[in-house]
Amino acid sequence: MRVVFLGAPGSGKGTQAKRLAQKFNLKHISTGDILRSAISERTSLGIKAKAYIDAGNLVPDDVMLGMIREELTRRRTGFIFDGFPRTRAQADGLDVILRELGMNLTKVFNLEIPDRVAIERLEARRVCRNCGQEYNLKTRAPKVDAKCDLCGVDLYRRPDDDAEVINKRLAVYHEKTGSVEDFYRSKGLLADIDGSGGFDDVFDSITEALAGAE
Repeated sequence: MRVVFLGAPGSGKGTQAKRLAQKFNLKHISTGDILRSAISERTSLGIKAKAYIDAGNLVPDDVMLGMIREELTRRRTGFIFDGFPRTRAQADGLDVILRELGMNLTKVFNLEIPDRVAIERLEARRVCRNCGQEYNLKTRAPKVDAKCDLCGVDLYRRPDDDAEVINKRLAVYHEKTGSVEDFYRSKGLLADIDGSGGFDDVFDSITEALAGAE
């Protein structure tokens, strides 16, 4: 099983992707996590990517595709892409990589939410500095204020969750990803999911659509 999750920042694609990966024992591939790790380690890629991410822009396609090719070459099992591809060029590049490796996508989920909901969610998001567990001060607050439930380490607000950056990220998303949705819709792979509902309701819609693709 090979799945792609699309959706605006704050749509919940990362949370739903992780839950689906656990349910079906799939590799969860988040380019955001890969990039944040590179930034933390101050690799050459991390230093280059940090400027784009902090400004709310997309990392160049050639950098992302090189990372994806390496990841898929190492792991030829089932996977879930979280937030990739983000541009038509990335979608075309991923298509080439998958063909070369003899792989096909099972389903592409597009989580749809209004921009106002995305902004509300992102402004309330907090992340553990140690384990990366995410919380939302409105819908999934930690048991102890500003502390991770899992490891007790302080929570922080990501720099790209600043209101000004959020609006720019949403604008970039809408500009770049419409063609990606059209690309996968033309292949009969895209399933539009209402991502503004409850966590469990959204997941049920995802698994129902996935069952029809198997």
